[in-house]
Amino acid sequence: MELDGIEHGVGVTALMVAAARAIEHHRPDALAHDGFAEHFVRAAEVSRTWPVRPQDVPDGDAHPVWGRLARYFGLRTRVLDDFTEASADAGAHQVVLLGAGLDSRAYRLRWPAGSTVFEVDRAAVLEFKQGVLREMRATPEPVRTPVAADLRLDWARALLDAGFDPARPTTWLAEGLLLYLPAAAEEALIARVDRLSAPGSRCAYEIKSVREVREFTESPVYRLAKEEIGVDLLALFDDDARPDSAAALAARGWTTTTRTPFHYTALHGRGPLPQPCDALATNLWVFAVKDV
Repeated sequence: MELDGIEHGVGVTALMVAAARAIEHHRPDALAHDGFAEHFVRAAEVSRTWPVRPQDVPDGDAHPVWGRLARYFGLRTRVLDDFTEASADAGAHQVVLLGAGLDSRAYRLRWPAGSTVFEVDRAAVLEFKQGVLREMRATPEPVRTPVAADLRLDWARALLDAGFDPARPTTWLAEGLLLYLPAAAEEALIARVDRLSAPGSRCAYEIKSVREVREFTESPVYRLAKEEIGVDLLALFDDDARPDSAAALAARGWTTTTRTPFHYTALHGRGPLPQPCDALATNLWVFAVKDV
């Protein structure tokens, strides 16, 4: 199954994350389970030969991409799975996945009655994903609505037209998205999330300091991702100085918490540990609750 857009740029990173989730799914000490991920990887020509099980990975967890980085994606999946379920349990039953990619949370998480999930991404990615799910005859637990939109532009109108209700508390998830956006697009996205959020809404997203990333151009993660699977991660990161989106939310009445991935490695007892010249050390995860 081949569709323009999934085989290039950020579409390939969605496949890379899916491969990492598949590997995590098959680990004996898995942090997260995603039985759909392997099917996405095998459906695209560019990723058809990528590993999807731990035994397929050369050097195991020592491999910079399919070992350590994949374990990072597995940890991130678990943390955001827990956040999503806790937010829905707290009453934010309306969920928006910004840059949904090949996310299968609508199919595999535990959902309270009345939950709705909106998946916002480029049309090509959503069509590819839907084709795979259709072949699997998969059925989502909540009401699931794909929303085709460019997140660098004004995507709010498409979301509202799809039935999103700004009067309901919402769980917002932006997993692996903001680091690819220009600074102005990130600022606009944060402002739109605030404008569309009723009190009690919750938000989680990942950020990265691009200026620090440039210090790690020789990192094995970036080098091998480019050499072995053709994903030039550094070229995808936007060069703009990054805005302080957590401070922007706090100024709008949100309570924010920022954590490193290594905080959750310690919490769960597995996941990536800090290393010298560590590209993952530039990653931060932000969690926010709208109080007013």
